[in-house]
Amino acid sequence: MQVTNTILMIRPVGFRMNEQTAVNNYFQEKLGLNDQTINERAQQEFDGFVSVLREKGVDVIVIDDTKEPDTPDSIFPNNWISFHADGTVGIYPMFAENRRKERRDDILDLLEEQGFTIKQIIDYTAAESEGVFLEGTGSILMDRVYKKAYCVLSDRADEELFIEFCEDFDYFPVIFNAYQTVDGKRMPIYHTNVMMCMAEDLAVICLDSIDDKKERKNVVDHLEMTNKEIVSITEAQMHHFAGNMLQVLGAADKRLMVMGSQAYRSLTTAQIKSIEKQCEIVHSPLDAIETCGGGSARCMMAEVFLPRKA
Repeated sequence: MQVTNTILMIRPVGFRMNEQTAVNNYFQEKLGLNDQTINERAQQEFDGFVSVLREKGVDVIVIDDTKEPDTPDSIFPNNWISFHADGTVGIYPMFAENRRKERRDDILDLLEEQGFTIKQIIDYTAAESEGVFLEGTGSILMDRVYKKAYCVLSDRADEELFIEFCEDFDYFPVIFNAYQTVDGKRMPIYHTNVMMCMAEDLAVICLDSIDDKKERKNVVDHLEMTNKEIVSITEAQMHHFAGNMLQVLGAADKRLMVMGSQAYRSLTTAQIKSIEKQCEIVHSPLDAIETCGGGSARCMMAEVFLPRKA
């Protein structure tokens, strides 16, 4: 299946603007508040978001972060771990040194205690020693039904390691470059999932960010080949995190498209109608998290596709 009802989320205790990720995450901005206030706001937004998801029938597993070690971006667990329907767990190499501390074995123990089966772990983190990175489902967008994986190359997504992932998990690689305008210059987008969302029957994507026409056509061809309706967003909408959405299952397997309220407000009536043909839109305000963290709703949710024990 492309979508799951079970989501893993990490509640922050020391959230702030991460100086180590800001070097190539151009979505991050300073809020002008002290770190304690920023973390309190992030916790309020996190708790509100979890409540919205649970009210819609999403099974949200919340794990509290720990004060030590210092992990300002722990709220974005999808970058270091992925869970797959065959019982495989992927563990990924991270660009920022302080993000590598987010990886926690006890989270796997907790999932097994809750009845999930983990059959094998594929660990790519040795690549960090070579300065090679691939940041989980931030970098990799999986079409789990048609077995295609989409990846924007960047400092955080190495082409060779992505191909290795595709070989390990049996995906066809769709590789391209995507850019955003920063101070008048075209700069690489740090993660695929801020410019693109993969759902069952549609893809939300900022095609304007793919400067190379051949690469853009290749991406469109693969999406059309897999019967996806393409909802094209502008670069301005992308900067409101309109590409950072995730489709999940709610009560009675109802399809939900989850996003931040900023993203929802940026959408046109026509775009909303296109999405609502396929699923209900659910949104929650995530302003402090988006501003300081440079990520939104999708980055906060690690999808759990692991099988449950009989």
